[in-house]
Amino acid sequence: MYNKENIFYKILKSELPAKVIYENEIALSFYDINPACKVHALVITKGLYSNFDDFASNASPKMVKDFFETVSRVANILGLSQTGYRIISNIGPNSGQEVEHFHMHILGGEPLKKTLL
Repeated sequence: MYNKENIFYKILKSELPAKVIYENEIALSFYDINPACKVHALVITKGLYSNFDDFASNASPKMVKDFFETVSRVANILGLSQTGYRIISNIGPNSGQEVEHFHMHILGGEPLKKTLL
């Protein structure tokens, strides 16, 4: 069950601020407040999905396609497509998921360490 007390829901409802990069009808992108590298952006769905499994199982195929096209668009806006970037979605407590709202991290702007790969 989706919990509306999470920080991303509050950002979507304009109850908390965010440094917005891009927004459309299905997603909002903004800079991470605790960046893990030079460029660290988040793309969150405007739908109420708690994680990737929830999103993949319950969102329409068009929503899934449009969301991932938005992730790509944000990477382009950030100038990361030429040099490369990493996208990550954590699912559940063992992965380190901190906010139970489906989102993707976009990491780049510098060479990234090869961890767990």
